[in-house]
Amino acid sequence: MALSSILVAASLAGCGAGKENAGSSADSGPVTLNAIFMKQAGYSEDDITAITKEFMSKNPNIKVNTTFVPYEALEQKILTGAPNGGYDVVLIDAPWTAKFAKAGIVQEVTDKLPEADRQDIFAGALDAVSYEGKLYGLPWLNDTKFLFYNKEMLKKAGFSNPPKTWDELMAQAKVIKEKGIVEYPIVWSWKQAEALSCDFTTLSETFGGKLVRDGKPTLTDEGNQKALDFMVQSLKDGISNPKSTEFLEEDVRGVFSSGKAAFALNWTYMYNLANDKTQSQVAGQVGIAPSPGQGSVVSASVNGGMGVALAKGSKHPEEAWKYMEYLSSKEVQKKYAKNALPIWKSLYDDKDVIATNPEVVAASKVQYNYLANRPQVPWYGSLSTELQVSIQQALLGQKSTKDALAELQQKAEELANK
Repeated sequence: MALSSILVAASLAGCGAGKENAGSSADSGPVTLNAIFMKQAGYSEDDITAITKEFMSKNPNIKVNTTFVPYEALEQKILTGAPNGGYDVVLIDAPWTAKFAKAGIVQEVTDKLPEADRQDIFAGALDAVSYEGKLYGLPWLNDTKFLFYNKEMLKKAGFSNPPKTWDELMAQAKVIKEKGIVEYPIVWSWKQAEALSCDFTTLSETFGGKLVRDGKPTLTDEGNQKALDFMVQSLKDGISNPKSTEFLEEDVRGVFSSGKAAFALNWTYMYNLANDKTQSQVAGQVGIAPSPGQGSVVSASVNGGMGVALAKGSKHPEEAWKYMEYLSSKEVQKKYAKNALPIWKSLYDDKDVIATNPEVVAASKVQYNYLANRPQVPWYGSLSTELQVSIQQALLGQKSTKDALAELQQKAEELANK
């Protein structure tokens, strides 16, 4: 792969695809590719349009038409357009990889990625575009959740550094609360939505749990129980904001930016906005650190990255792969690092990349080594819906944590056996 940077997952269906399509060779004349992206991403529409124009200028025999849709419409557009050749390159979210691979929506590309490139890409990013040991895309958009903290609040409480474990965070939060610095030190996005599944994935991995092992649900794992107990107890103790069960990520940003929280778990985008004086009352006080660990787990945070994949119905797989390689290349990812950090480990030591946002790059260099992927199973979408209901029931005190997970396990087994 001309691979030098990362952000979207791509799938290529074996070497045979190129032989079956007469128009797949770069020597057969000009070809037109259709690629679909989402409107809101680390890379803006302008970025992607510019990158695509650069690619076409270097490859005059390839024209790329780009389509941008809201995230909410992206999956359905791919499901209906990719199998019949409507799209050649598609942007896929990490939880979709297994579903798309099993359904034959995207092509396998395992043999397309050189080992040297594989070693330089964060393992969690590769896992997000893999299914049953095979690669179905190229990592493209890197993102995960970080621990955001208010430096001034920590200083007032007598702490010079952010916590490295959840136990340390709880201890710091209790002091902050006891000193009256803020009423609810931690704010979360625990509304019944995918945001809750993301946070539970993070905490589950941190406490040594797994939602699924070897394709089988393991919701009653001890680590999952510890994670849910932690969430519930933080609410009971008045450490976590009780309205967290109604909040999504933007609500979290609002609470934190208004100075009503000392800690928050959120995506990378919050750093710049929370430090923007026109949008935040705590600008200049915001710190970013890897998500805390616990016990032998150094850190864990949900993978929110996306990849580019090769649509099964593409009539020009070789050209499509070439475009995917360029999107993920080090050249491109370095150039646009200010808007989306790269998938390549080696670029985190590049002075130009570091200069884009030193504190974020430093935290990312660590955090991307500890990515936690949501279960890579075709039935993840249904599992996530059930998980959100069960976890919320426990958080709201409607069921015990043990009963909530036991019932979730039963529903997950039914999904897995369909």
